[in-house]
Amino acid sequence: MKKVSLLLIVLFVSLGLVGEAGAAGSAKLKLGVNDTLTEIYAVADNNTYYVPVRDLAKALDLTLTGLADGIQVAGHKHKVKLLNGNAGAVLQDGTTVQLKTFQQNGKLMVPLKVAAYLGYTISYKADQYLLRVKDAKATLDDSAFVAKYKEELKPKVVAEPTAPGKTEGKKGATVYLTFDDGPTAATSQLLDILAKYDVKATFFMIGPNMNTYKSQVKRIAKEEHGLALHGMTHRKEKFYASPAAALAEMNGDNAILKKITGTSTSIIRTPYGSKPYFTKTFRDKVLGQGYHLWDWNVDSEDWRYKENSTKIYNSVMSQVHKLGKNTDPVILMHDQKATLKVLPRILEALKKEGYQFAVITKDQKPLNFWHDAR
Repeated sequence: MKKVSLLLIVLFVSLGLVGEAGAAGSAKLKLGVNDTLTEIYAVADNNTYYVPVRDLAKALDLTLTGLADGIQVAGHKHKVKLLNGNAGAVLQDGTTVQLKTFQQNGKLMVPLKVAAYLGYTISYKADQYLLRVKDAKATLDDSAFVAKYKEELKPKVVAEPTAPGKTEGKKGATVYLTFDDGPTAATSQLLDILAKYDVKATFFMIGPNMNTYKSQVKRIAKEEHGLALHGMTHRKEKFYASPAAALAEMNGDNAILKKITGTSTSIIRTPYGSKPYFTKTFRDKVLGQGYHLWDWNVDSEDWRYKENSTKIYNSVMSQVHKLGKNTDPVILMHDQKATLKVLPRILEALKKEGYQFAVITKDQKPLNFWHDAR
């Protein structure tokens, strides 16, 4: 192990980020960044404090870049690569260190020590409920910071909240059920089924269809399902004509969604999936505007088998089981009449096996065929 790694470990122990965090139990500490007390909560798990990586990146002005083998987190001077599969992290000097990440309420949680790898100083004083990241921009010392935010620093010990749109079940993986190409004449019945089983799903909708079925779009939003975009034309030659054309379709789709519901979204799925057409040039153009790209890891094949419910059911369950317990299924289905017949059977089976259901949110690490984490 290189010298820098040993020094960092000593630093984390001295700060109480290793060995003492567990004392907080289920308490959460608000994270201080320079002279500001943020609304980011750090949670203790196995003697280490964790924070949502996207929230941390926003607070520290970090850049997140999806790579084939992980996510690069870059500051102004330093960078660290978080490897896929909890394989650790690669530091600026090439050193690989152990580092655990996990999903909580749809957010990728990373150890706060990531900030130290990027050149920030971390202050931790358990008796004063202080957990703070700072650099040269900080003007307050820790004592002054504690005095300024004394009452707000006190943690609240509460049970973990359920993520919006999350359906509780037994312990197990979370299913992200998604429906493409809607809304349609079948959407009302589809929503009835989801309501009956108390399941939330994410709808990747097409602009003209939203204009045709405005009431269904409003119902999807009212019932707290996930709102997402699928473009305007669903025609390969038009959507993929150029990066500008793809961006224009998503922006147009979003404008319609906002006009109907009063809200917009950054979650997108491209027609026919992102490979092979949604290349880096397209992604840089579209994702560079703040959109998050989602594909799937379970294809129900309802578009292929139509009314053959048995084949659709077997396809879904077989793929879900092959993913293993450590991978959350993102299931591709379609907002169509044929899907209505098989959906109850799939929901009953997944619930019986202990799966939970949640909607896709902008704070999650996107799952797509390019491993692009933007």
